[in-house]
Amino acid sequence: MAQSARGRFVANLAAALVAGRWDRRVMRAAAAAAVGGKPGWLAPLVRRVHAAYPEKPQFDPVRAFLERDPTLGRVIDRDGPPAVVRVFVPPAEMLPPPTAAGLVELPQLPTEAALAEWLGITPARLLWLADASGRNRKHPPGPLRTYHHRWVPKPGGRARLLEVPVHLLKEVQRDLLERLLDRIPPHPAAHGFRPGRSVVTNARPHCGRSVVIRFDLQDFFPSVSAARVRAIFRTFGYPEAVARLLTGLCTTRLPADVWDARPNPAADGSDHPAWQRLAARHLPQGAPTSPALANLAAFKHDRRLSKLAAALGADYTRYADDLTFSGSVELARGAKRLATLVAVIAGQEGFAVNHRKTRVMRRAGRQEVAGVVVNARPNVRRAEYDEIKAILTNCVRHGPAGQNRANHPDFRAHLTGRVAHLAAVHPAHGRKLWALLVRIEWRAAKVAGGEQAETATDNNR
Repeated sequence: MAQSARGRFVANLAAALVAGRWDRRVMRAAAAAAVGGKPGWLAPLVRRVHAAYPEKPQFDPVRAFLERDPTLGRVIDRDGPPAVVRVFVPPAEMLPPPTAAGLVELPQLPTEAALAEWLGITPARLLWLADASGRNRKHPPGPLRTYHHRWVPKPGGRARLLEVPVHLLKEVQRDLLERLLDRIPPHPAAHGFRPGRSVVTNARPHCGRSVVIRFDLQDFFPSVSAARVRAIFRTFGYPEAVARLLTGLCTTRLPADVWDARPNPAADGSDHPAWQRLAARHLPQGAPTSPALANLAAFKHDRRLSKLAAALGADYTRYADDLTFSGSVELARGAKRLATLVAVIAGQEGFAVNHRKTRVMRRAGRQEVAGVVVNARPNVRRAEYDEIKAILTNCVRHGPAGQNRANHPDFRAHLTGRVAHLAAVHPAHGRKLWALLVRIEWRAAKVAGGEQAETATDNNR
């Protein structure tokens, strides 16, 4: 939106006041140069600004002060905005993060050049990766695109879209995650994609409760628009130009040919809202930065749902797109009302509840939160434990070659991941499974889905 004449005048006057030394004489001279004279209201205005800020402030607070100043406002209302005689450019500067975020130390990146230097890339490469013009979406399939796309089938006929950045962009995103985003704490109710948090910490508050109610957010990452991502970076002090490039590095738009190639398109057009989200700039599922930014985008959402839970005497946590409430029998009686309130709050915060996945789980049945059973304490399904134990036992007795019936590309890594997950949830069961895993002989084992040729030394690592 174009800035009004009033807005341009106020911004230019604020830039003039902070352009030089924080001294009233210097400030008066710069302000007079900006308006082309010394009107009677100028010197008193300079005194008021200087008195309000004994130490030199940044540009934005001064501009806000001028916008609120009643005397300047009356002058502008009476005579119209004075002409801008000399243009002053606002200094590139970082603003402090919000006090609610606590002591957050973020890299100081006041300019586009500073961002490029911090990332260790050239300004031209930065502009290409950020793709502020949306060029990536218009390129034909090939090396000029900065994302690879893959549709992954899901139960029920739909497919999940993976948007994976090319190697260089992924490295830049990992840098942003480790050196910037991981320093900004999300809401305490968020347990996914956070150091020190896991499915187990997400499950613990809901153990032994009379009722557990689970909701699912639809298209969690694509629901986070570029405008919301840019607002996050602006909130934490980054100038508009820098926030725009940071947003470009972390969001993308889906090319039309990728959407047209989706499997099982809906004949009734019910998937059109998904296309609208993907065609606009959004958080891609597959980028290292997306989980952290989604958590930050959901901060207000989590805060409101936490307050709702507290009002109902319940607990609330979120693991990615999985929302969980737990409480007493009173919560179970009000489950329908809770579902309505959760859907309303989610909608107001830019998300949507997938009502088909809402579950009300009472103590008499199995209560499960993000794959963790919580009836008494964090646990896994007995069938899951028995299945992985049987696979490992057969691998020990007969070798792994005939056990990879699902054709996992790296069967050893697959088994290790499953055992690690189960051990995190139930350490006693985990110790038994680790003991079986290390007994498997992987040397020169030809396993369906890939060649496993680890040495005995590798096996003992």
